[in-house]
Amino acid sequence: MSEHRIELTVNGRRHAATVEARTSLGEFLREELGYTGTHLACEHGVCGACTVMLEGLAVRSCLMLAVQADGGEVTTVEGLAEADGSLHPVQQALRDNYGLQCGFCTPGVAITLAALTTSGAKPEVEDLEAAMSGHICRCTGYQGIRRAIRQLTGTAQPVGEHA
Repeated sequence: MSEHRIELTVNGRRHAATVEARTSLGEFLREELGYTGTHLACEHGVCGACTVMLEGLAVRSCLMLAVQADGGEVTTVEGLAEADGSLHPVQQALRDNYGLQCGFCTPGVAITLAALTTSGAKPEVEDLEAAMSGHICRCTGYQGIRRAIRQLTGTAQPVGEHA
């Protein structure tokens, strides 16, 4: 088996490791670095649970090899909240609108929405809802996620009362 030395930054922290060429980025993040918020499910890029940001773009970590991320900057769901624990606007919108239940799909949903809303762009509701078509959620029925999207775009108020 071929092994390769890689270095990457995950959630602002630099990591160096030797990985087998076949190791997926998702597997590396979870098993080697302990970022277990990245969920591996279908391992075919269909469900979206493994979505992380690489250089600010949402990518399926099950379809990407760890060696492909060498030198890159990765953000996982653990890296969205501020150091003081305050939630990222996407996390807050999902919380306010009951956009999560079991939480398995939530990290991928949050990362995708964050990638589309934190770059300074002002996406429309339709753009964010279209991005959600790449995520499978079995618990929420998507309505809470859709309300969170409307909150993020400024077209609706949250339904929850959270301090």
